[in-house]
Amino acid sequence: MRAWSSSHFPESPRKVSILNAVEQHDCGWAVADEALVVDETTGQLLDFTEVSDAVKRDTSSRGLEPLTSDPYAAALAAQHRLHVYRRYGDHPGWRAFFEEMTAARDSYLHAARGDSLDELLRDYWFVRAGDLASLAFCNNWADTPDDGCGYSFYVAETSLTVVPDPLDGRTVDIAIDARVIDNQYFASPADARRVVTSASHVRLEGQVRGGNAPRT
Repeated sequence: MRAWSSSHFPESPRKVSILNAVEQHDCGWAVADEALVVDETTGQLLDFTEVSDAVKRDTSSRGLEPLTSDPYAAALAAQHRLHVYRRYGDHPGWRAFFEEMTAARDSYLHAARGDSLDELLRDYWFVRAGDLASLAFCNNWADTPDDGCGYSFYVAETSLTVVPDPLDGRTVDIAIDARVIDNQYFASPADARRVVTSASHVRLEGQVRGGNAPRT
């Protein structure tokens, strides 16, 4: 997103913090990712959509403290949790979570001397755009709607297309390091960690470009 043109991602005193939030908004998952979460019934590894509600809430709370030195980024990260888990808004078990995240967002925004929640909400859409771009590429999601951020994402093989084009016709190389494991049964998280730790490494490389939505 550092390569986005200023006509799409304008320069502002907050841009460094926005980019920090784009990069670090999911840092609370580090502990769970390292430990691995295994379904006790099926023995399958669980991804971020399949873990329990308790894990989702815990990773959200853990993700704010590392950003305290950049309170505006922390406020954006808190807003991200409020947004992505909004479907749980009416669940009694999530009431305390939403109160906590709302209070944290507002406190960090005040610490950053941010006067406008509306401004924060507008800046948040850049965080969501970066999040969706990463999710689309890493999960090989062919068609990812904009979810309100104003940008949709399409993946074909190793190419990620962003619509509308935020790159002014340029192409940006991207890559992520991964490990290859078989789709197998794991007796425990420790069993899974042994397999993952010894797994071969690969580097998944691709390109991002702007364009029109591909024809179906």
